[in-house]
Amino acid sequence: MAPAAQGLKGLVWQKLKSLVFDDCREEEEWKVILLDDYTTKLLSMCCRMTDLLAEGITVVENVYKTREPVPHMKAIYFITPTKKSVDGLIDDFITKSSSRYKAAYVYFTDFCPDNLFNKIKSSCAKSIRRCKEINISFFPYESQVFTLNVPDAFYRCYSPTQEKSKDKDAVMQVMAEQIVTLCATLDENPGVRYKSGPSDRASKLAQLVEKHLENYYKTDERSQIKAKTHSQLIIIDRGFDPVSTVLHELTFQAMAYDLLPIENDTYKYKSEGPAGKEQEAILEEDEELWAKIRHKHIADVIEEIPKLLKEVASKKKATEGKLSISALSQLMKKMPHYRKEINRQVVYLNLAEDCMSKFKSNIERLCKTEQDLALGTDAEGQKVKDLMRVLLPVLLNKSHESYDKIRAILLYIFSTNGTTQENLDKLIQNVQIESDSDMIRNWKYLDVPVISSFAVQQNKHPRRDRSSEETFQLSRWTPVIKDVMEDAIENKLDSKDWPYSSQCPPTWNGSGAVSARQKPRASYKEVRKSSARLIIFVIGGITYSEMRSAYEVSEAYKSCEVVIGSTHILTPKRLLDEIKSLSKPKDLVCIKDE
Repeated sequence: MAPAAQGLKGLVWQKLKSLVFDDCREEEEWKVILLDDYTTKLLSMCCRMTDLLAEGITVVENVYKTREPVPHMKAIYFITPTKKSVDGLIDDFITKSSSRYKAAYVYFTDFCPDNLFNKIKSSCAKSIRRCKEINISFFPYESQVFTLNVPDAFYRCYSPTQEKSKDKDAVMQVMAEQIVTLCATLDENPGVRYKSGPSDRASKLAQLVEKHLENYYKTDERSQIKAKTHSQLIIIDRGFDPVSTVLHELTFQAMAYDLLPIENDTYKYKSEGPAGKEQEAILEEDEELWAKIRHKHIADVIEEIPKLLKEVASKKKATEGKLSISALSQLMKKMPHYRKEINRQVVYLNLAEDCMSKFKSNIERLCKTEQDLALGTDAEGQKVKDLMRVLLPVLLNKSHESYDKIRAILLYIFSTNGTTQENLDKLIQNVQIESDSDMIRNWKYLDVPVISSFAVQQNKHPRRDRSSEETFQLSRWTPVIKDVMEDAIENKLDSKDWPYSSQCPPTWNGSGAVSARQKPRASYKEVRKSSARLIIFVIGGITYSEMRSAYEVSEAYKSCEVVIGSTHILTPKRLLDEIKSLSKPKDLVCIKDE
């Protein structure tokens, strides 16, 4: 399949085509492309090898590694402006006689510092035909989701050891620059606002983004957009909605990433039969069926996939039984397609069954408790009078893992806006989680009250009444960010709680949004021509349920596309490990780069 036809992935690919491949295209001339780790990941997210072949790229190489010279070919260097990548470029052209390639076309992801630029100039200027900065320093993870490549941002933003260090300011600067490259790719100069709170993180980042946007649109000669566009960028701290980060989600994608060991979007499973081989499948948005079912509730997925398998099987049978040569050749032609189609459905059926076996063994009992704690009401809508009574059966159940017990304790603490020191100590002791107690205590660094006497009180966002929406009893909670998205589009965000950091906010045309529930939805292209965008950035990670909310709100409101992003994507386990590390000195923290 070609790169995503719409959304962030498609926009990034179109930008790369016009600014890199079209820029150095010459008829019938093949080139080599050199990438570093960052640009390898970026390209793999928005194109395939066949797309690069269509652009005249015959070989893809790593700029860090030793390579065989190809002196008759020109090379495109698509790299980040770092010392390691620049040294890789310079090494290829140390002397004219030993040059690895005929010439170099150099494209940096973003601003190249003067010291590196001068180093290139003095070392290999004669071999370079082009040297440009193209301003893409974010990953288009999905069509409406982006991440920044800053693996230690959570620690640097929230650890008390970083509070007065230059490290925290430096990571804020980096994130602001990256967010501006996202806005530039979207062709937006949005009004920037943030959620005010006890900490200045969100306001600080909002001010930096505003400053960098001003500079970008002053200096970028290509861009026609000088004024503010009819879009909003809202910056939020991770402590804003702690509940959504630890709750067990039962929609397909969120559930799979929470319960199964999926690494780098790769799901491993065993094929059927006594000698079942281990198979691998990448869960990617370009795959139509995955895009269709990933946000559905697991109960719907379990019903839907077998139906699809039956459909394919019945199509196949229609050709069987006719033994003419032409019928057999027709079947031969059709079989690869069927095989591929059935294989994909088998992958998702395996995935759903793996989720369900975990769910049935332990998670089902947990979910009712979690929903009651999160909402403070039971499935019938009655107020829960004694939350501790709801919590205790989970803590006493020996079959629950300590991570699940910690998640339940946290939901109890969040719902009561903190507990007493004595109560917390008792809970930790009784559940025997002393070694992991910082997974609970360290939430205070995100301005989430853990001890009720803790001075900081979060100003909670007013919740929308969703009692009329059809839902499953074990999935009653809605991420707070969904309320924020809808309130922003309907122009209902309180300007005291959500101030602008731009001096004069633009007219927000999302306020005229029409819900798709009332009117038939126009085509994607028609809608997006006239629509505003709402860009949400969360400092310190987003959950799969929050990502899903961006698609649901875009689907419901015709006049606004929601794009959501963060430093990285969270699973509950990963977040708890990161929370635990906040109180450790930096040199003892192992940051996982994904």
